[in-house]
Amino acid sequence: MEQPVTVGRAGRPPGGARETPEALGALDALVAEDLTARVTLDEQGRVTGWNAGAERLLGHPAGRMLGRRAADLLAEPIPVRGGMPALAGLPRWNGDVALRHRDGRELTVRVLAHHRTPAAGAPAWLIVSALTGPNPRPGLDESLVSWSFAQSPCCAQAIYDTRLRLRLANADMERSTALTEEEMRGLRVSEIIDDAAGERAERSMARVLRTGEPSYDENYLQAPGEDHEHAWSVFMSALRDQEGTIRGVCLSAHDMTEQFWARKRLQLIAEAGRRIGSTLDVTRTAQELTDVTVPALADFAGVDLLATLDDVPEPLGRALPAQGPLRLRRVALRSVTPGAPEAVVAAGEVDSYPVGSAPFESLRTGRPTVQEATDPALTAWFARDPARAARMRGLGVHAVLTVPLAARGTTLGVAFFARYRNPDPFRHDDLVLAGELAARAAVSIDNARRYTRERATAVTLQRSLLPQRLPRQAAVEVASRYLPAGGHAGVGGDWFDVIPLSGARVALVVGDVVGHGLHASATMGRLRTAVRTLADIDLPCDELLTRLDDLVARLNTEEEGAGDPAGTSADVGATCLYAVYDPVSRHCCFAGAGHPLPAVVSPGGTVDLVALPAAPPLGVGGLPYEATEVELPEGSLLALYTNGLVASRDRDIDAGVQRLREALARPADSLDALCDRVLTELLPQRPADDVALLIARTRALDANQVATWDVPCDPSAVARTRKDVVAQLERWGLSDAVFVTELVVSELVTNAIRHAEPPVRLRLIHDTTLICEVSDGGTTAPHLRRARSYDEGGRGLLLVARLTERWGTRQSATGKTIWAEQTLTLP
Repeated sequence: MEQPVTVGRAGRPPGGARETPEALGALDALVAEDLTARVTLDEQGRVTGWNAGAERLLGHPAGRMLGRRAADLLAEPIPVRGGMPALAGLPRWNGDVALRHRDGRELTVRVLAHHRTPAAGAPAWLIVSALTGPNPRPGLDESLVSWSFAQSPCCAQAIYDTRLRLRLANADMERSTALTEEEMRGLRVSEIIDDAAGERAERSMARVLRTGEPSYDENYLQAPGEDHEHAWSVFMSALRDQEGTIRGVCLSAHDMTEQFWARKRLQLIAEAGRRIGSTLDVTRTAQELTDVTVPALADFAGVDLLATLDDVPEPLGRALPAQGPLRLRRVALRSVTPGAPEAVVAAGEVDSYPVGSAPFESLRTGRPTVQEATDPALTAWFARDPARAARMRGLGVHAVLTVPLAARGTTLGVAFFARYRNPDPFRHDDLVLAGELAARAAVSIDNARRYTRERATAVTLQRSLLPQRLPRQAAVEVASRYLPAGGHAGVGGDWFDVIPLSGARVALVVGDVVGHGLHASATMGRLRTAVRTLADIDLPCDELLTRLDDLVARLNTEEEGAGDPAGTSADVGATCLYAVYDPVSRHCCFAGAGHPLPAVVSPGGTVDLVALPAAPPLGVGGLPYEATEVELPEGSLLALYTNGLVASRDRDIDAGVQRLREALARPADSLDALCDRVLTELLPQRPADDVALLIARTRALDANQVATWDVPCDPSAVARTRKDVVAQLERWGLSDAVFVTELVVSELVTNAIRHAEPPVRLRLIHDTTLICEVSDGGTTAPHLRRARSYDEGGRGLLLVARLTERWGTRQSATGKTIWAEQTLTLP
């Protein structure tokens, strides 16, 4: 069997399989061209084509007829039967015409005239007449009838002889072609149906005669006198006599229009399922609905959402006003006409729809509404909106369909469809289809709204947990950037921090919690708080990460024990990089837990990665973390970042790191400009993962800003130390700080001599603040206590705490350091 040829409304196949010139010549010989009189005319009624059959019929040769008026051949001014119609607006005409033969005889000729669509160089009219005339059926016909009805199961049937001339047609065939059997007898399929479908059928019938094998085609064409096209399943089979000789072809056609449109609707629903909801973006999802439905369902489609939902954090089940106009925001539209001239409301604008309008009534009832141009409700609505009425009438909009958008008990808005090029009204099947598509789109829009709301909550939470502004400190100049993920993943758990430490040092932190959403943001907040707490007690870098690793492991244990039935919890995993820079020694200590290596840019522009020991992410447990110390020249740049900056689906992490190094190597006007350059050169417009970037330029304290004394473990050394401190403050011009500093030094040095172990060392650091540090070899840290009325001691540390901005203690490998920091009064 031949492969079926499917023909659709939007585009038909260009005539099926290519025929060779030999095959076309065989077809011409088979059908005997001169058995039909074929004449073509232009719009002025002049002859443009005249075949041998026409010459046989009327005796005029083609050379004498080309260019002449066809009306010259009429024996009478009016046809014998049917009257002369106004042919200009007809696609086809048939009837009996009185013609004059060349020898003067008058002939009554049955003709079929096709008015063709205007095209370059194409004749306007094709006029055919079978030369067999109204002769009685040959004796073969009775046998053909019996064979046809015995072998063909289809409704519309026609029998063609071996010249492919119609001999018989049943009632269904007559109805499908709007011609009687008598009017079609002796004509070819291509002459009965002036369409590419007729030519394909004729070629298939020729193959049937040649091979004896049946053929199957699918055609889509409009029958004369009808306002819409039909889908036809055409089956052609050879008719054989008792000896097996092929005596003709039976063409059986079944009207498959309902099945065709059912299939098209299923295809449209499948297409909608594939295309609608491809993103979690409300506007994009609404636009996908309009793209799917135009022009397949309507000539114009618009999606309007309730304007009351713009500022509502949680969607309302019923957001309709009790009375008065309904305000809708247009979020998407599409039209078959460029520029969408039928759109009274542009995308993004809000319009009011009064009670009784199609959108209002559709949302009020929760059911689709269909209105035609003559519908009183539509007329009343347009009467109150002249601008809309003028636009609709100007385009010839004749049918309007509105479908409510609702999901999970939430009213979202309405989808609006209109037809003006498509002449068919909206039928029940269109209503069902639109409802199905709108329901799918409503769920996707609701999903997008929920995602947007959750993402906004997560972004707000995360931004509230990140530093609102970086603290003032003297060790480094810093700039930072944070970008939330732009795709389906949602907000993650990336964070950064700048933490001032004692001794003018500063801690730089960058971390990345595994996962996305509220859970990752909340976990990030817990870890950031933990890092600040551990940094506040001046833990070394490696020990801080070890403590943080223990915390993450405990969080995982708590998550497992909670057994969250909603499944919102997940194992906590994170990477982290912790660095401490000392502007006095210009040393920077790094420790990492499964995090990308930091980059260091020298003052000369050389970019290197700090080689840190391999370490697992936080939460794995069981392995200690190691610290690496690097000496940095003043003016060096430190770049700390999360994995989302250098890694992506389309790029290897090593390639990303190389691009980062290239971006950092070029000088920039400022650190902010450098951050912007890095993000622009490394990231797409919508990064798939969160990105945190922290860039710091190191500073160094001059030697004359630091004073150090080794203090003997003798109480008498306290007085000498106070004198040395006063002299140093005078050299620094800090006379106003002498009283408080003397008291602090006296208290801290005395406590170290009495209660600690040697060596005792005093250090003053003069920067934006004045820092006093006393170090000793002991490990016991002092603490504040409330002295009783008759106690002789215990009040000194309390005085230090009250007189200074802040104070604290830190442990080291050789002992501890007690420090106090004063705020200086600027002149």
